[in-house]
Amino acid sequence: MKQKNHRFHTTKLLTYVLFGLIAVLGLVCLYYGSSFAPGSRRSDENGSLLDGSDLGFGRFSRHRDLPDEQRYYPEAPKSIPICDIKLSELIPCLDRNLIYQLKLKPNLSVMEHYERHCPPLERRYNCLIPPPKGYKIPIRWPASRDEVWKANIPHTHLAEEKSDQHWMIVDGEKIKFPGGGTHFHDGADKYIVGLAQMLKFPGDKLHNGGHIRNVLDVGCGVASFGAYLLPLDIIAMSLAPNDVHENQIQFALERGIPSTLGVLGTKRLPYPSRSFELAHCSRCRIDWLQRDGILLLELDRLLRPGGYFAYSSPEAYEQDPENRKIWNAMYSLLKRMCWKVASKRGQTVIWSKPLSNSCYLKRDPGTQPPLCSSGNDPDASWNVSMKACITPYSAKMHKERWSGLLPWPQRLTAAPPRLEEIGVSAEKFLEDTRIWHSRVIRYWKQMKSVIEKNSVRNIMDMNSNLGGFAAALKDKDVWVMNVAPIKMSRLKIIYDRGLIGTVHDWCEAFSTYPRTYDLLHAWVVFSEIEERGCSAEDLLIEMDRILRPDGFVIIRDKISVINHIQKFIPALRWDGWLSEVEPGMDALSVGEERVLIARKKLWSDDGFMTM
Repeated sequence: MKQKNHRFHTTKLLTYVLFGLIAVLGLVCLYYGSSFAPGSRRSDENGSLLDGSDLGFGRFSRHRDLPDEQRYYPEAPKSIPICDIKLSELIPCLDRNLIYQLKLKPNLSVMEHYERHCPPLERRYNCLIPPPKGYKIPIRWPASRDEVWKANIPHTHLAEEKSDQHWMIVDGEKIKFPGGGTHFHDGADKYIVGLAQMLKFPGDKLHNGGHIRNVLDVGCGVASFGAYLLPLDIIAMSLAPNDVHENQIQFALERGIPSTLGVLGTKRLPYPSRSFELAHCSRCRIDWLQRDGILLLELDRLLRPGGYFAYSSPEAYEQDPENRKIWNAMYSLLKRMCWKVASKRGQTVIWSKPLSNSCYLKRDPGTQPPLCSSGNDPDASWNVSMKACITPYSAKMHKERWSGLLPWPQRLTAAPPRLEEIGVSAEKFLEDTRIWHSRVIRYWKQMKSVIEKNSVRNIMDMNSNLGGFAAALKDKDVWVMNVAPIKMSRLKIIYDRGLIGTVHDWCEAFSTYPRTYDLLHAWVVFSEIEERGCSAEDLLIEMDRILRPDGFVIIRDKISVINHIQKFIPALRWDGWLSEVEPGMDALSVGEERVLIARKKLWSDDGFMTM
C-alpha cells in the first residue's frame, strides 16, 4: 500500500513537471513567434541571413487611437535581417515564383504572368536585399552608357544570344554596349538619323525642332535606342517585361538610361493619354493583331494628336505569304483607326495618328474598332484593363498637333493647356515651379560636401505633383522618374512638360530591380501612406531595395515622421552621411516640416561594410 501511494505521488509529480515544461515551452514559442508574426519585426543583432518569406510588417492602423506623436512605433530594431543572396535581384511584385506559390493561374497567351502580382502582407520580405558578390559602385555617366561592371549584373546570356546583333559584349570585368540592336546592327545613332530622314525633318534631326520630345520604346532590349536619343534632347520611356531576356531593363538602368519594367498585356500602361509624340517598336515580337487590335489601341490612347508609330519588323518588308498576311491585316486595322502611312522604307514603316475626330465621324456605322464611350476616362491607368476602342479627342484638343504644346525646352516651364483639367491655374503652376527651384538649390547646398560630379544619374521623385522637382534639375546631367499617386494623379502635366513618369501606389513595391536609383526624393510620401494605414517600415525597406549603395534619400515630411524614420537609419545602414534641417516655410509646406538627407553605405552579402 505504501509502495503504491509512493508511485501515485511520483506519477503526480511527473505530471506537474510535464505540464510546467509545456507551459514554459508555450511561453517561449509565443515570445519568439510574435517576433515573426505579421505586425511585428525581428531585431537580429548579428545581421543573420534570412530569406524573409515568413516575416511580416507592422501597420500604422494599429495605433489609430494614440496621439499623433505616438502613432509610430516607439522602438526601432537595432538591426534588420539581410535576405539570402539568392534574392539579390528580387522584384517583389514581378516575382514569378510567387505566382506558383500562390497557385495563381494567369493567362500566358496575353502576358498576364508578366504583369504585377504583389505578395500579400504575410508573405512580404522583411529583410535588406544584398548586392551580388563583388558588387562595385556603378560606373558614372556618361561613360556608363557604353559599359558597366559585370559583377553588378552577372548575366552574360544576352551577350551570347545577341552576339550577331551587337547588343552587348563581355570584355573582362566589364560588359560593353556598342549601340547595336536587332534592326540596327550598324548602331542606333544611324538608325535614328534614318527615321528623321524618312519623316523629312530639318537637318535629319529626329527632335524636329523640339516638337518630338517624349518617346515610348516598347520591347526596348537594353535601351540603346533610348540612349542615343538623349543627345537629341529626346527622352524615351524604354519599356520591356521581365521575360526570358530578364535582365535587359536592369542593364539599361545600370547604364543610366531612362527605362522601366512593363508589358503590353491586359492592363493599361501606367501613363495618361496623349503622353508621347512617338512610339517605337523594333522587332519587339508583339502580336499587334490579337484581341481586336487592343494593343495598337493602347498605343493610340498614349500618342498625342499627329503622333507617330515607327515599326521595324519583318512583316513591314518581307514578301512571303505569312508576313504579307500579317501586314495586310495590320494595314486594314490601322486604316480603320484612321492612321496613315507617313513613310515606308527598307525594313521600317512609320504610321501617323490623325489630328482630329473628323475621320472617325466619317466611318461607316458599325466599323470596328468602335469609339470609346463618353464615360471612359482615358487618363485612368492604375490597374485598369485595356479597352478595344478608339479614344476620341476632347473638343479642346481637336485639331491641335502635339496637344498644342510648345517645343522643348520651352514646354518645361510654360503652363500646359491641360492644367485646366486638373483645376490648377497658370499662376499656381508657375509658383510651384519657382518654389521647387528654390528647394532644389537648398538640397544641393545641403549635400555639397559629399555629392561628387556625375555621382547622381538616376533619380526618382516619389511624389511628383506637377513635376517641379524634376524641372528644377534641368541643368544637371540626370533624369527623373516622376511617380504620381494613384488618386489625384497629375502625371499628364508632367508629360506635357516634356518629362516622364508613372503612376504608383507606395503601399506596394515598385516595378524595378534592386539598386537602380542614385537618389530618392520623398515629399510627404510617408504622411500620405500613414493616412491610408500602410507601413512606413515597408516603404523604408522598399526604398533601400531600389537605392544604389552610396545613393541618397531626401525625405521631406512632418516632424513626427522624420523623428520616426531617424530611428531606422542605423538598421538600414543609411548612416554613411546624415543631415537634418528645418526648412523655411513656403506655399507648398504642409505644416512644420523637416528635411532629412541620408546616404546608403555599401555593404556585402554577409552584412559587413566594404571599402
